[in-house]
Amino acid sequence: MKLARAIHFDESDMRVYASPARTGEWCISGGFEFSNWSEADLTGKPRQAFANGWLGVETFGRVTFVAVTQIEDDERAALAQALAQHFVDIYGAPDVNTALPVAEAELAHMCELCEDHAPNTLLTVARELTEAGVRESFRVIEAQEAGLEQFAIHGDLDDI
Repeated sequence: MKLARAIHFDESDMRVYASPARTGEWCISGGFEFSNWSEADLTGKPRQAFANGWLGVETFGRVTFVAVTQIEDDERAALAQALAQHFVDIYGAPDVNTALPVAEAELAHMCELCEDHAPNTLLTVARELTEAGVRESFRVIEAQEAGLEQFAIHGDLDDI
């Protein structure tokens, strides 16, 4: 089974998100956070989170890129529990048992999104507000084989 982890190529996420996700944490789309938003909510850092942010399921911060990777069943179960608790703490779900099926559905959606992609495939998300609510679209950036010419060799040729 596959899920996605937060990945950072530079420090930009630390500046553009109010709460950035930690590198390596498991992520889901997290579009549910914006279900009651309007154009008035789309300003500053919250706008960036809405437009392009995946939700980290450990810090509940946002990240721009995620990378597809394998996840074990026990890891996924722990994530479902943490997400269900988040639904109780932040969104007012009555209890973890009631929130658990929703958390599992969110994780299943992300696993489905990742399943047909090779490990290290990058994913991005783009959101927009429509008359019907939040619309999400996903972009896939296939993992590239690294060629030798992509690596710099540092040193002094006189030492050879």
